[in-house]
Order: sequence, then structure tokens, then C-alpha cells
Amino acid sequence: MAGNSDPLSPRAKIAVTAGKAVAAASRAAGRGSGSVIGGRVALKLDPDLLARLAQNLDVTLVSATNGKTTTTRLIAEALRAAGPVVSNALGANMPAGITSALAGSSDARFGVIEVDEKYLAGVARDTDPKCIALLNLSRDQLDRAAETRMLAENWREGLAGSKAVIVANADDPLVVWAASSSPNVIWVAAGQMWKDDAWSCPSCGGVMQRPGDDWFCGECGFRRPTPSWALSGDHVLDPHGSAWPIHLQLPGRANKANAASSAAVAAVFGVPPQVALERMYQVQAVAGRYDVVQFMQRDLRLLLAKNPAGWLETFSLIDPPPTPVILSVNARGADGTDTSWLWDVDYTRLTGHPIFVVGDRKLDLAVRLEVANQHFQVCENLDQAVQMAPPGRIEVIANYTAFQDLRRRVGN
Repeated sequence: MAGNSDPLSPRAKIAVTAGKAVAAASRAAGRGSGSVIGGRVALKLDPDLLARLAQNLDVTLVSATNGKTTTTRLIAEALRAAGPVVSNALGANMPAGITSALAGSSDARFGVIEVDEKYLAGVARDTDPKCIALLNLSRDQLDRAAETRMLAENWREGLAGSKAVIVANADDPLVVWAASSSPNVIWVAAGQMWKDDAWSCPSCGGVMQRPGDDWFCGECGFRRPTPSWALSGDHVLDPHGSAWPIHLQLPGRANKANAASSAAVAAVFGVPPQVALERMYQVQAVAGRYDVVQFMQRDLRLLLAKNPAGWLETFSLIDPPPTPVILSVNARGADGTDTSWLWDVDYTRLTGHPIFVVGDRKLDLAVRLEVANQHFQVCENLDQAVQMAPPGRIEVIANYTAFQDLRRRVGN
């Protein structure tokens, strides 16, 4: 744990108070949670505030393209077994949102912080984390995110020589390359369904060989490290070879993988796997994801999928055909305005499902589904799609701002 128990400086206290006031005003005006604007104001008044707020916390950072928010929530639940936790549970994951979250708690022992991939190195410098969890890297927000290997390089340079324990996914070559610059890494075999961003070696550019679940570069010898933790079916295998059952209310293989990584993080802080995994059962939904809501006399399950890797995982957990599926895609600032990633998603996996398409970019999605030979109907809005859907629970899959629109419409 960094720093000492000195209270915040007068300047820092003023910054925290001003940030909270601005956040409250933003909430009162109906402009969202206010966490980002509040954090921005606080950091303007005291640029070192994030470091000051983190100095008395045992900090864990969580970064990835997919699964950050859920894994942050699972780790936070597990660590509550050992003491009070502060976390940016709503997913505001850039420095302003993180500062806001930490300013909201003065008695926490642990800070569990989701960090946007592009900001990881800087936030790690400011917060002196005890642990950093790296889950995966894949293409996302093509108009503004760096190419995945450049992001991996950014992580590799930013974390080189870090004192933190790095808990990293041994099955993602980009993550392994990024984490390998750190002296203290715990490898987790968490799996990787999406492989299309790691066919060339991040170290030398050679072609990656992928026999079974293994991977290696035939040219430079860069290879999958031996994991000490592993996801095995419905169990987590710990470094002693013991198998611990995973009981989650969250669906799908991806969330079991998130639980495996979270158990490895919890162990860094002395929370045993059995306790950690039992506490993760409390999590039913994460910021609306996986919630089943009643709308127009129908059950709708809300699923978030922001990029090709996320859509692939989501397709694997929806109910089988002929369950109706509503797809909604926007391309606003928070989504990335480039929708060419739709062509990287294998929509043939939806064959047999009645499909209904809504959202700002419904026509982009319609063209993609047409090429994938899927049967679908373009609808004006969610209400029309629900009216047209055949009986049964409806799976609703949306990208980021489309998901927020849906939550507002169904009152979630």
C-alpha cells in the first residue's frame, strides 16, 4: 500500500468538494451521473488529485477490450470479503471518471478500477497499483482506437518494470506480449474465442502457429506461457491444482473466464478462491447487462456487444432458435463512428432466429445481414420490433449507446 494516512491537502479537499458539487448539479439537470464532469473539474483544481486519492488504497486496475466492467465488479465483490472497496462500478473509466469514483469514498481499503485501454499506463503511474488485470485486446472503435498491436506496445512500455502483480490472460498473444515486460506476472488460461487480431506475432511479425489451444511463433520462439490458474469447464483451477466450482448468475463462457481472472486477483490480496467465487454469485447484472426486463408484456434480455469479439461471445450465450433476436447498432461518439467492423462479425451464427433490426445504423446492419443470408426485418424502433417478434423471450443485442437508449426506453 502506497503513501501514508495523511489527510488530503486543503487544495485536494477543495477540488473534491467542487467536483462533487458539479456532479450533483449535472445529475439534477438530468445529464447523467455527473461523474466525468465532476472529475474533470476536480483534476483542473488539483492535477495530482488521482494520485492523492489512491495513496491509501490497495489498488487493482482492470483493462481489456471486452469484459472490463463485469470483471471489475466481480473483483470488487470478491475483495469485499477482506475490507471496504471503492470502485468505478458504472464504467466511467478515464482519469476524470476514476477520480470521481475514488473521491466518493474515504474509508475504503481497496480500490478496484476499470481503466480504458488507452489510459492504462498513465493511470498506473498515478495510482501505484498492487495488481493489474489484463484480459484481452481486440479491434474496437476503428475510427479512433489505435491498431491493437500499437495498444499492446503502449501497455508493454507503460508497464515495463512495474512493481504491480500483473494477472494476464495466457491465451491472448497480444496480452502476453504486453505483460512480458513486467517482472511479476501470474498467467491465467482464460481462453480466447476471437483470434482474428493475433495471427501475426506481436514480437517479430511472423505467422502465429495455433495448434489446439496452444500458440507460438515459428520464427522467433515467442510462445504461450504456462498458466498457473485456468478456467476448466465450470471450475477454476488454482496454482495447487485444486478445482473450485464457479457459480455465477451471469451467463456464458466469457463470464466464467472473467471469474477465473477475478479469482486470481483476489488471491493476490489473500482472499481464497472458494470465498472469492462464492461472493461473485451476488452479481446478477452489470450496469443493465444481462438484465431480463418486462416490456410490452414481453420478457427482454438486454445484452451488450460493442465489437466483433464481443458479438462472437454474445452469440454463444443466446437461447437457441427460434428465439427472436433484436439487434441495435448506433455509431455515435462513444461507439466509434466507423461501422466497418460489422463485416468482421459472423452473423451466420444467427441462422434460424427471427431477426429484427433497429438503431441509428440499422441500414448498415441490414446490408451486412443480407450478405450473410439472414432473414430479418428492419423496424422503426424497439416498440415496433417487439410487436412484430414471435412469442417467447426476446434477446436484445446492442452496442454501447444503442444499449443506453434501450435501457431508457424499457425503464431499466
